[in-house]
Amino acid sequence: MSYANYMSDRDPQVDTAAVNSLRSGVMRLSRRLKHQRVDESLSPTEMSVLGTLAGCGSATPGELARKEHVQPPSMTRIVALLEAKGLVRLEPHPEDRRQKVVTQTERAEAMLEESRRKRNVWLTELVGRLDEDEWATLRAAAPVLEKLAHL
Repeated sequence: MSYANYMSDRDPQVDTAAVNSLRSGVMRLSRRLKHQRVDESLSPTEMSVLGTLAGCGSATPGELARKEHVQPPSMTRIVALLEAKGLVRLEPHPEDRRQKVVTQTERAEAMLEESRRKRNVWLTELVGRLDEDEWATLRAAAPVLEKLAHL
């Protein structure tokens, strides 16, 4: 069964062309945004882990693995790379001494802030090419896209 038939069987209101366009646009924009980074030595995955730490605060490697949808051994390697670059530090877990807690450093916070600024400037330039109706539509869609990203 094709994806379009599967979706139509589940919900006849699904507009597969719109879903396809949304998927394509979001993926393309995401790839372009990933290239607007301050530190080219960090992988997108490393940047994502730092962003997760910025959003949720300190976490164990296991918690980070779940949030990032990667296997724990992969997260252990990522954390080790970030620690070697001085972007995170490992501290003893306050309740379970067998575990460590990963905390981002001030250097990571500053780098993330500069990266956000650079991406916002880039995106602002792109948005400036939209007409007023397109910009209004995009502003209205932003909370919905944010919701989809967290479902």
